[in-house]
Amino acid sequence: MAKDQTVLFHSTVFGPIHSRRLGTSLGINLLPDDGKVCTFDCVYCEAGYNAQGTGTTGLPLPERVERDLEAKLRDMKSRGESLDVITFSGNGEPTLHPRFAEVVEIVNRLRDKYYPEARTSVLTNSTRIFDPRVAEALKLVDNNILKLDSAIEPTMRLIDNPTEKLFTVERLVEGLRQFAGQGIIQTMFLRGSHNGRPIDNTTPEEVDALIEAYRRIGPKSVMIYTIDRSTPEENLEKVGREELLDIARRIREAGIEVSV
Repeated sequence: MAKDQTVLFHSTVFGPIHSRRLGTSLGINLLPDDGKVCTFDCVYCEAGYNAQGTGTTGLPLPERVERDLEAKLRDMKSRGESLDVITFSGNGEPTLHPRFAEVVEIVNRLRDKYYPEARTSVLTNSTRIFDPRVAEALKLVDNNILKLDSAIEPTMRLIDNPTEKLFTVERLVEGLRQFAGQGIIQTMFLRGSHNGRPIDNTTPEEVDALIEAYRRIGPKSVMIYTIDRSTPEENLEKVGREELLDIARRIREAGIEVSV
């Protein structure tokens, strides 16, 4: 059952917030601040479903990102505030911005100026990695975090609901190999149901398929997690920490670095 849940971020630069995975994080939203634009329609997306619409404000220009980010970093620095990471996330898929590569360069330059010890991160659903410009831009960030929620086609479609029907797990895994040794693969573990169909990517079959996909990709590391915030689909449940740790153990035994 779906519930009314809408976008979280109403500005281009937001935070800083505490990320359970990344630390003190300043966010960059390259999508509208009153709507959602994404190539996935995930059942667990904290920004809600795509049906809420794309809003009216459009995508921010790189010049606006530069102005807003520099003002925020200058203010934080003057206050003596710490910063661990600047993260591209927001109301949808950040790599959909047509000038994404340009914005990455802007963010890296401002990071170097104000907080050179901080890292840059992108949370991407991996659908745009087939565009060479996007792929090269992703290689310029410190934490290139790429989504792979299931290596089994029907499960991936049920969880992530890609808007591009030609998008497949096989093509995705093959495309992710270009980030071998550099990318961080992120997998959300959950169970429940959606539209009357059961969801569970924690089964032995699912975990085995993921481990095989991780092996093929050869990432720098794997990051696994579970639901932590409200989701648009009500019939979902988080996976317990002990179970996550057991999945992590299996991944680690396969020779793959993993964090929970």
